[in-house]
Amino acid sequence: MSDSAENDGARPGRVALISGVSGQDGTYLADFLLKKGYRVFGTSRDARGSSFSNLRRLGIYDRVTYLSMVPEDFRSVFTALKKSQPDEVYYLAGQSSVGHSFEEPAETIQSIAIGTLNMLEACRLYERPVRLYHAGSGECFGNSPEPADETTPFNPRSPYAVAKSTAFWLVSNYREAYHTWACTGILFNHESPLRPNRFVTQKIVSTAKRIAAGSQEKLVLGRLDIGRDWGWAPEYVDAMWRMLQQDIPQDYVIATGETNRLEDFVAHTFSMLGLDWREHVTQSEEFLRPTDLQLGRANPSKASRDLGWTAQHHMRDVVALMLEIEGKSH
Repeated sequence: MSDSAENDGARPGRVALISGVSGQDGTYLADFLLKKGYRVFGTSRDARGSSFSNLRRLGIYDRVTYLSMVPEDFRSVFTALKKSQPDEVYYLAGQSSVGHSFEEPAETIQSIAIGTLNMLEACRLYERPVRLYHAGSGECFGNSPEPADETTPFNPRSPYAVAKSTAFWLVSNYREAYHTWACTGILFNHESPLRPNRFVTQKIVSTAKRIAAGSQEKLVLGRLDIGRDWGWAPEYVDAMWRMLQQDIPQDYVIATGETNRLEDFVAHTFSMLGLDWREHVTQSEEFLRPTDLQLGRANPSKASRDLGWTAQHHMRDVVALMLEIEGKSH
């Protein structure tokens, strides 16, 4: 991940606004920025009613200032920007599950695309210079038999990927047409114990641990032959921050550069618990998506060259870390 120590590049007195602070990436990013001396604001649709359980889990809940913000409402977005007066904005908000996007395509596209547009427009109209990071996705590439880099055309195959592709081009257009300081991190899969169970990696780890503890249940999954690039989420927020420290805003693919099948992820998880996955896993059409990516491969060499960022943890490390930390939390 880093060629620098934790406190190197500290930005005391700087202010960051994180939209979507309660999610996995928002929580790790808040922790990362606090350690660098930032004052951190975080948004939620209902700041007073949200539990912010992930931030409590990391012990940083009391160190973040919370604002209510509805991404689809421009007035709400602009108000949050004026209240926080940030130097850097990290736009991570929006529906984040590929699988759920097939069930709620309109909500997914609206929350991601319109929310991104409103934040871009707010930054354009804001009286102070601000740098904007937008959370893109490797899902935009579709199937990637050859490792995808920043020049690879998009071929979205889910409502989520369509929304993220739309948001990517909005960022690109604002950067070119209005000279907005904005960039997109095209992140491939990145996991942690803060993932909710609707994400397959967390479902695998949590279920495998229960089975190892004596549960007689089965782990029910869809396709096992799909290939993905899985990284460790706490490392990826470092890459987000590094993008905003560059002189010129550019987009970057962020990934490990290593692709594994879902079957390999499952097998390694059960193996680490002393179990044979084939005795505990079944497949069901219930978990098949209308369209699914067979293979996701990434080439993160530009991030390594420009940002000095290289993933330190790959799939097997991610499994071990999720099992270890998951175990400590129960």
